[in-house]
Amino acid sequence: MADYDAQPGRDEPLEPSAAQRDADDVGMLAGLRGVAELVADARSVPELLGDVAHFAAVAIPNVDGASTAVLHPPCSVRAVTATADFVETIDKVQYDELREGPCLTCMESGRVAVSGSLGSDARWPHFGGRVARMDVHSALSLPLVVKGEVIGAINAYAKARDAFGEYAVMLGVQFAASAAVSVYHAQLLQSAEARTERLQRALGSRAVIDQAIGIIRSRSGASAEQAFERLTQMSQQDNVKLVTLAERMVDEAVRRARARHHT
Repeated sequence: MADYDAQPGRDEPLEPSAAQRDADDVGMLAGLRGVAELVADARSVPELLGDVAHFAAVAIPNVDGASTAVLHPPCSVRAVTATADFVETIDKVQYDELREGPCLTCMESGRVAVSGSLGSDARWPHFGGRVARMDVHSALSLPLVVKGEVIGAINAYAKARDAFGEYAVMLGVQFAASAAVSVYHAQLLQSAEARTERLQRALGSRAVIDQAIGIIRSRSGASAEQAFERLTQMSQQDNVKLVTLAERMVDEAVRRARARHHT
């Protein structure tokens, strides 16, 4: 039996027939195949999360709409994608307005959260009633866990009551495990690219600052340390970033050199 946070006091939905299980397994394999292909595909994190939500709706039975969310330490949650407009509305209600709901619960506990009648679910009295009035009654939230840490969640919603039984939960857990790896690798790649970009900017800034120091030295005969101190003083006096001031100085020197060349 799958370990998950079920709605208290509500009976487990009837298990699907053998034929229905076979059909569900086909959807699950299609979703897993799609998510596996994302690992080797150089996509941005938002693009990948959009695909994860799409494939989740394929892999998990009875889903009318799905979404993904990522967790930003220490406790900020950001909804990233939704496969249907009503899911986007639900996410805004959950994260931005009420700050309660199955996704928040599952990310806090690290366990799957399931509800078959949101309107009567005592765990989320405000959220559940609000969503039930939208004619959405079932929810399944699956934490994305890597190395024991929750990095986000997949949320599935259905208009029918008791849409997600134990078999659907099991399929969802399998899908979320694969999806978590894809999301984690995409985040690592994005972080590495951001660090590389910052390093390149830093190297470019250092180069232009060194050029400005050389200009000051050529004009004043100062040492490198004295020229840098002079540049720093000018930056503080003019309330301009050091690299911006250096760029202006280098651009002006280039402009003057070109003007002399054409006279």
